[in-house]
Amino acid sequence: MPPERDHWFEDLADHLGGAYLRYSFTKGTEQEADFLSEALGLDSTCRLLDVGCGPGRHAHAFGRRGMTVHGVDISQRFVDLARVDAPVGVTFERADARLLTFDGEFDAVISLCQGAFGLADGGRGPRPLDPDTAVLAAMARALKPGGSLALSAFSAYFQVRWLDPERGSFDAERGVNHERTIIKDESERDAEVDLWTTCFTPRELRLLMEVVGLEVVGLWSVRPGEYGAFPPDLDHEEFLVVARRPLD
Repeated sequence: MPPERDHWFEDLADHLGGAYLRYSFTKGTEQEADFLSEALGLDSTCRLLDVGCGPGRHAHAFGRRGMTVHGVDISQRFVDLARVDAPVGVTFERADARLLTFDGEFDAVISLCQGAFGLADGGRGPRPLDPDTAVLAAMARALKPGGSLALSAFSAYFQVRWLDPERGSFDAERGVNHERTIIKDESERDAEVDLWTTCFTPRELRLLMEVVGLEVVGLWSVRPGEYGAFPPDLDHEEFLVVARRPLD
């Protein structure tokens, strides 16, 4: 049975469709895949899970590198787009990242560009204080012992430093940034939408990894298309965490 439609992101994705791939933050996919292939020790024998895969750009990139990839996303619209021209061995399904049931099946798990982690707050449905832990725990369970995870998350430092009160607000208690903005669909039609993005500090990310039983290998400041081992700072939009599930 498909997941219930209770996530605010679904309406946004329905409107965006393929126009999502026009945004500049999607243009660094190959650089990101190259960096992560090395950082995670991936090769063509690996089976990879892409959580919050969107229209499938990272899944396709890793598939072109010979890996077996399965992508999941809450948006059926994005899943349908991802299936178009997918490389051999790359599959997709609609699934709620908060409710994944994979158990020790993947050599690596990725969730990039706020594909799922960081988008669990806001909009419809219940709002526990820490909704993203369920997403992270599901990803950790999906890993084989010794498997690796790569996760990007918005930087709370950057968001507060460059906060524009005219465009949105930052909930200091929850760490959630809310923005009202205009997005265009494939036919250039506008829609005004709300965006809720949870932002994190390096300390929070390290603690969350510990909670779900993962060991942090690296935690760096990055931005789309510029992944690298850069020390955490105030000037990059995102943090990138690489962690491993310990051997049993």
